[in-house]
Amino acid sequence: MKSTIGFDNERYIREQTHEILERVERFNNKLYLEFGGKLMYDYHAARVLPGYDPNVKMRLLQGLKDKADIILCIYAGDIERKKIRADFGITYDSDAMKLIDDLKTWGIDVLGVVITRFEGQPSASLFKNKLERRGIKVYTHRYTKGYPTDIDLIVSDEGYGANAYVESKKPLVIVTGPGPGSGKLATSLSQLYHDYHRGMKAGYAKFETFPIWNIPLKHPVNIAYEAATADIKDLNLIDPFHLEAYGKTSVNYNRDVEAFPVLRRILEKITGGEAFYKSPTDMGVNRAGFAITDDEIVREASRQEVIRRYFRYQCEYAMGFTDKETVQRVELLINDFDISPEYRRTVVPSRNTAVEAQKDETKGNEGIYCGAAIELKDGTIVTGSNSPMMHAASSLIIKAIKHLAEIPDRLELLPGNIIESLRNFKTEILNEKSVSLDLEEALVSLSISAIGNPAAKLALEKIKDLRGCEVHMTHIPTPGDEAGLRRIGVNVTSDPNFATNNLFIS
Repeated sequence: MKSTIGFDNERYIREQTHEILERVERFNNKLYLEFGGKLMYDYHAARVLPGYDPNVKMRLLQGLKDKADIILCIYAGDIERKKIRADFGITYDSDAMKLIDDLKTWGIDVLGVVITRFEGQPSASLFKNKLERRGIKVYTHRYTKGYPTDIDLIVSDEGYGANAYVESKKPLVIVTGPGPGSGKLATSLSQLYHDYHRGMKAGYAKFETFPIWNIPLKHPVNIAYEAATADIKDLNLIDPFHLEAYGKTSVNYNRDVEAFPVLRRILEKITGGEAFYKSPTDMGVNRAGFAITDDEIVREASRQEVIRRYFRYQCEYAMGFTDKETVQRVELLINDFDISPEYRRTVVPSRNTAVEAQKDETKGNEGIYCGAAIELKDGTIVTGSNSPMMHAASSLIIKAIKHLAEIPDRLELLPGNIIESLRNFKTEILNEKSVSLDLEEALVSLSISAIGNPAAKLALEKIKDLRGCEVHMTHIPTPGDEAGLRRIGVNVTSDPNFATNNLFIS
């Protein structure tokens, strides 16, 4: 059987640990390491680097926990506007609390939470109160005066000096936070400023998984990063400072390259003239490129990720969350690969299923016909469509687990009495108009059925085999479908169509 693994986690941990500890030693055993990307549950990396453990960075930190403290940053503006982390469907402040809990399960405590660019925003103040009353230390940093042009003001008691200092005793301080713009850099530099004023010659470095600096600029992995950040307009480019200093090409992204001249001047001002780095690439410690074991597997996975991002942005545009320019940027990236969105194997079968459902007059779907398709791990495509009894996502997942459990199609997993009880509950008690089961409701029904139905129990056990499978739907999933699909762990895309003509979907 052909391998589907393209990344070696153990090699990555060895390489990364060595690189980080070497950098700590270089700076007199005090290093602030800005951790970009996701510290845990890095599903983007897992999708583009097959075999990558989404929590491998936590495994790395667990091995360093005796030497490392963690500072968690969150931008007050993200709390205020309730910015959402898409892969969990939760707000950034909830994600921060989840991260603190998750770190505890790994035996790692957070030194403190820094709310950055804090101007007394009501939601940020509530977040601060909530954490402090649960025993978490919270610090607030205001916008840095003079940034980015007035270096003398930035590096002064009115600039970085005005920020609260987070005391740490360990040689490595991980500075992390949800999403870009969380204030990790400003927090790292203000810590550095305070340390130098205390006579400690600490250092700064950056850990970004993407773009990967030592693979080609147009490698699909790096293109997939551009697609993932199309909404914030990140662009990969050859690091001009690295090329000038060493005569070697390396890949970085526009924000780091644009900020480097200012960052270098700030570092020189803090340290009294000592230049840490000659290029943005010099700052980095990332070794992910050295752990890629099968380039072709990684390339194909990355092409698929670009298509996923295309569908996601199309849906976000339809819902008003992003602009047309973002969609067009990803369209151009797909064109560069000389492929179409239909290159994703589940797209055409899901659309064909919706067309076939429309032809079937027995469906009775009031004019809206939804199709869905899943590609199982052996390459089999299973399809489903909506009906008066079930949403398309519910039909799809039940058909998929029946296939995996080798249960005949004619055998019903949900007895009529359970369906009828749910119908009455939804219409008579909750006063809902639709009785069709979304995926969450269908899975609950199936688990009840499994008590006395061996076939349902067998099918239910197959749900775990769907994790990581590819799903496409012709319509944007409803909240219940989306939550169910997320919990199952499938990679979902959909066409930018709504499953109902109603504006409000509960």
